[in-house]
Amino acid sequence: MPAPRSIVVVKLSAIGDVIHGVPVAVAIKRAFPETRIGWAVEGRTADVLAGHPAIDHIFRLPRGWLKSPRAVHGLRRQLLAFRPDVTLDLQGLLKSGVASWLSGARLRIGPARPDAREGSWLAATHRVAVQATHVVDRNCELLAPLGIPARPAEFAMPHWPVSRLRMQHWLAAQRLAQRPVILNPGAGWRSKLWPLDRFSATARGMRRLHGQPVIVVWGGDAERAAAERIVADAADAAIMAPATSLQDLGELCRLAGLFISSDTGPLHLAAAVGTPCVGLFGPVPAERNGPYGPGHACVEPPAGLRPAWEDRKTDLRSMAGIEVPSVLAAAESLLAAARQAA
Repeated sequence: MPAPRSIVVVKLSAIGDVIHGVPVAVAIKRAFPETRIGWAVEGRTADVLAGHPAIDHIFRLPRGWLKSPRAVHGLRRQLLAFRPDVTLDLQGLLKSGVASWLSGARLRIGPARPDAREGSWLAATHRVAVQATHVVDRNCELLAPLGIPARPAEFAMPHWPVSRLRMQHWLAAQRLAQRPVILNPGAGWRSKLWPLDRFSATARGMRRLHGQPVIVVWGGDAERAAAERIVADAADAAIMAPATSLQDLGELCRLAGLFISSDTGPLHLAAAVGTPCVGLFGPVPAERNGPYGPGHACVEPPAGLRPAWEDRKTDLRSMAGIEVPSVLAAAESLLAAARQAA
């Protein structure tokens, strides 16, 4: 097809989900270099897109914008000024469907049911029945109506120089002998939280193996309390990270040798910027949501502990089935591979 003048990608939240959509923008820019690409996104999640070479404009929306007539009108005015020929709804929810429809684009692409929910399919002129397993590949399959190949998927994440300098200064003060290992104990769902005592045990294990403490990152008051407990329990095996923005965290990950986390936004940010990751996956299979691409490892519980899909947000058993020795073994394997490649 001829190159569209402009395209708007709609993926409003959350951090990990937005990152999983980035290869769509990269693929569009690769296929149509002159096409202007906009992205509609909510809240601070927009910060992970800032400066991306494939994204020309970010439509920043406040959370709860759909309940505000002023915000809805403002979005429509901005979208009409952008004059998109195409929208891609990567979210498949009511609010993303509304955003796509408000654009006035003649070609509005979205997922078909059952992936499209809350009536969002009504806003789409072209509905794609996705078949892939991993969510990144599923997003890229929505490019089919544009004639753009779904693979290879690339993130090409931007660099944030101010954040890098800030993180370099902080790391220098820690006087670590080698690239650090980062632990991230937070998660968006309670069902994805790994027990804090196991993070502490992992920190102690990494200290025994490598002779230096790990860094524990956090975001928000609840995660800060969790990080403080891990650092206290791990004694000299863990260091509390400072407060970080998403861009700070992205650059800290680039300076690290390994990132260990459950299925949450920071894990996918770390993977997207190229940091080897150990992902801890309980209620959701790693084959669907794991850190994307080669150079990562995932640890999962025995199959009998994984909940039914409809119970994935309320399950409290599966993460408890992930044992510390398995996590340490996965970490060691990735670190050994990095040493061999150096």
